[in-house]
Amino acid sequence: QVQLVESGGGLVQAGGSLRLSCVASGSILSIDTMGWYRQAPGKQRKSVAAIVSGGSPNYADSVKGRFTISRDSTKNTVTLQMNSLKPEDTAVYYCNAVVRTTNSGIKNSWGQGTQVTVSS
Repeated sequence: QVQLVESGGGLVQAGGSLRLSCVASGSILSIDTMGWYRQAPGKQRKSVAAIVSGGSPNYADSVKGRFTISRDSTKNTVTLQMNSLKPEDTAVYYCNAVVRTTNSGIKNSWGQGTQVTVSS
């Protein structure tokens, strides 16, 4: 079993900042990729940012220059610093991790989601 617990999110005015954090726990051998997705009402879930172990981060074009993803592999955490937020960033944000477990192979795991609302 792998659990992802998110924190952060909330309501902010346009131009403001928020920070999302996620910690993974459970039967973890290693984590290949950690990242963030978001899903706005009536839309598909889409990748926002991701970082592969030992690699460089990747960002959706819509957030480049505004969002920064970072991870601490020693603590199995990933954070998303979101600056210059826009109303179109409003969505439920989900933490994602591709985990090599100690007993069940590779698991694609999700957090429960955290709401980010940006008012204009």
